[in-house]
Amino acid sequence: MKTKLGLLYGGKSAEHKVSLQTALAVIRALDLEKFEIHPIYINVEGQWVKGPQLNAPVQNVQALEFSASTQVSPLALAPSLFQTEKQEKESLDVIFPLLHGPNGEDGTVQGLLELLNLPYVGNGVLASAAGMDKVIMKNIFAQAGLAQVNYVAFTKSEWEITKVEIYKKVEEELGYPCFVKPANLGSSVGISKCRNLSELEAAFAEAFQYDRKVIIEEGVTAREIEVGVLGNDHPECSVAGEIVPKKDFYDYKAKYEDGETALMIPADISEDEYREIKESAIRAFKALDCSGLVRADFFLTKDGKVLINEVNTMPGFTPFSMFPLLWKETGVEYPKLIERLVNLAIERHTEKQKIKYTI
Repeated sequence: MKTKLGLLYGGKSAEHKVSLQTALAVIRALDLEKFEIHPIYINVEGQWVKGPQLNAPVQNVQALEFSASTQVSPLALAPSLFQTEKQEKESLDVIFPLLHGPNGEDGTVQGLLELLNLPYVGNGVLASAAGMDKVIMKNIFAQAGLAQVNYVAFTKSEWEITKVEIYKKVEEELGYPCFVKPANLGSSVGISKCRNLSELEAAFAEAFQYDRKVIIEEGVTAREIEVGVLGNDHPECSVAGEIVPKKDFYDYKAKYEDGETALMIPADISEDEYREIKESAIRAFKALDCSGLVRADFFLTKDGKVLINEVNTMPGFTPFSMFPLLWKETGVEYPKLIERLVNLAIERHTEKQKIKYTI
């Protein structure tokens, strides 16, 4: 029996195009002897469109952008309480959310799938929401005792009222260079490196276009090291990889468009450094109550200090993505990685069905 796999991608998010690239890569890697592929496209207006079952890999993202004429309700993903034979045949076994950013990676879709009682790949509501909000995430990491760079955060309403005081606080507590980021976005969208007050002012205006809250982080001279984490209650770590950007920092264009950034896998680090990064990644995974997968990003300073930067609860699967490359180097090829993620989703769902909800 083939597994009926629903691929959920697109989304009402600034990372819509990134999600399409992820979906394209996953579809090309899936074993059609093991999976039925059912694409579910969320367009930029937030409409859910169920495409026809795919019997062969598609050639480009345009083939995945279905017309809203076949729009469906998200509730249509769940089998009815009293199934007809037709509904049972059409119901999906597992949903794979390939969504990045708000309205997908932030726990909203995960909450819907929980209510529908559908197995789904990846992190649950809490981990997704906390991992999406960089401020909440870093607060949890601080509580867990994980070393990280200094940071401050502000809402748009605070900034509009007290801009001068906020800029002064950033300069006093963090200094230059510093990085201004939307709190609830990924893929380096809206991020700016600031070297002076003029750039800081422009960076706040840029970041607030994408979110109502921003985080400002202290700049640090360090190597960027990443590891993949895979599992549920007993997570495993991949080998470490290093990002070597040719620009000042690893921005959106470097990640998804020019392909010029060097990814060094495995990273040239010592066994002690890898051990500390691995232990910190698993601590971060457990602190957020993650499941399925995360990519954990670290700074490694010249004196060997390991600082956690963030975790990504839905790392991309594009040809330039670090997560699948890390696991390939670890010995898990891409198709097998997808199978493991699907199995982890079923494992977690099965465990949840044993929870007692009545007294």
